Amino acid sequence: MKSFNTEGICIPETTYMADTSSTIEQIITHYIYPGKYFTIDRPRQCGKTTTLYLLEERLKTDYIVLSISFESADELFASLFSLATGFIRKTARILKMQGIAEQICTNWQKPISKDFPLDDLGQRITELCMDCRQNIILMIDEVDKSSDNQIFLSFLGLLREKYLDQMKGKDRTFKSVILAGVYNVKNLKLKLHPGAEPKYNSPWNIAVDFNLDMNFSPDSIAYMLRDYEKDWKIGIDIPWMSSMLYDYTSGYPFLISRLCQIMAQNSLVGWSQEGFQNAVRELIKTPNTLFDDMSKKLSEYPELKEMICNILFQGKRYAFEAENHRIHIGKMFGFLKDSQGIVSISNRIFEMKLYNLLLSENETDSRIFTAGDMEKNQFIKDGSLNMELVMQKFCEYFKEIYADADDKFVEDNGRRIFLMFLKPIINGSGNYYVEARTRNLKRTDIIIDYKGIQHIVELKIWRGQEYHRRGEKQLLEYLEYYRLKKWYMLSFNFNKNKETGIKEIILDGRLLIEAIV
Repeated sequence: MKSFNTEGICIPETTYMADTSSTIEQIITHYIYPGKYFTIDRPRQCGKTTTLYLLEERLKTDYIVLSISFESADELFASLFSLATGFIRKTARILKMQGIAEQICTNWQKPISKDFPLDDLGQRITELCMDCRQNIILMIDEVDKSSDNQIFLSFLGLLREKYLDQMKGKDRTFKSVILAGVYNVKNLKLKLHPGAEPKYNSPWNIAVDFNLDMNFSPDSIAYMLRDYEKDWKIGIDIPWMSSMLYDYTSGYPFLISRLCQIMAQNSLVGWSQEGFQNAVRELIKTPNTLFDDMSKKLSEYPELKEMICNILFQGKRYAFEAENHRIHIGKMFGFLKDSQGIVSISNRIFEMKLYNLLLSENETDSRIFTAGDMEKNQFIKDGSLNMELVMQKFCEYFKEIYADADDKFVEDNGRRIFLMFLKPIINGSGNYYVEARTRNLKRTDIIIDYKGIQHIVELKIWRGQEYHRRGEKQLLEYLEYYRLKKWYMLSFNFNKNKETGIKEIILDGRLLIEAIV
């Protein structure tokens, strides 16, 4: 019986998988057939290894495919000789398994010169490509494990030299070479020796850019759900579920598979709206290698962390410039993306996790967090979240704790303060996220989902009555989308004569509960 898989390679015969056949065909058409050398550089757990496997399966009837990994290959890069002999040893096993003639395999494994190992390896590659009837494709996974090594750069230099000579008709070498890893070795910044100046390596400048989107589309997700529904017949609303999975993940393969895995394990609510929200909550609170790596990268790159904090808590907008170091690093790790020329968090799950990670740094010494934590039991009645009471109590505690705070501090930190109060109240039973379309310095909509019931809280800086009315009109359109009759507004008003507290307003038949602080 098939299952959802979040570890290692996904095999179609044993795993429920999204339909990636279009991506595979595009790689073959645009990269393999023309004989391109390229790197599949994508964030962790984005399906690189599975893509190489599916590509190998699709190609091996027409090509000889040498597919290896550098994940546990440190010994290969001890010297040029160990690289040459190790590479031959790894690929010799594959040649034998693909039924290559014994004489060809024997010639491939002849001893390598210790004095000129790379030159010998280059000659051996030429002979192999001339002796075999089919063209040869070389695939190397986890290539960035050793990409800061001079031996590795020499190996890339060999592949580059042979590629250029083949273009001139002076040599025979691999038809196509595919490297896979998080880092694009074409542009990797590295240091070869302690204390040395960093430099950019160039031996891979023959490689073309790999521009295909490897995230799952809603249609490819629906394909996977139909496969599951065919086996289990439990009545999944496939269009709705595939849309929700995409909305929360933007198609990130690991996140989709993990959410499906969690829902499949919950036989009671499973694939319902409640089951989906339970799965989101379980995914975010349970440690995994992807989130562990996220936490580590924020510590290693404080400038990236600062940018993400500014986006999440202050609504700052940055123009997407790929050459900007912080943006480049954030995109490479999968945290950031280009959203119509503006830097944004790559998906809703990452945003929710980043909020939790960054808020948790201030929990122990935050009075507003402590207040929310101490009062949390009174906000839940009959399993429902009393959002009106949440707003009322926030006003009271905000006035008590931040009465002496200056306007600039409140304007910069208002969102963080409210989320810090909210977090312990819904933690364990609810989720929240910030609506990307309203995430700016003037207005923010926070969507709170508590046990399947949604609440919208608009956070805004008071800019005058006319601006206020325009904002209400925009939000009425937004409420139509969520089919809600009630919403909440938290206004940060810096006027000296303001009236703080809670008031109710009826707009177009809908109830607005406004909290002014």
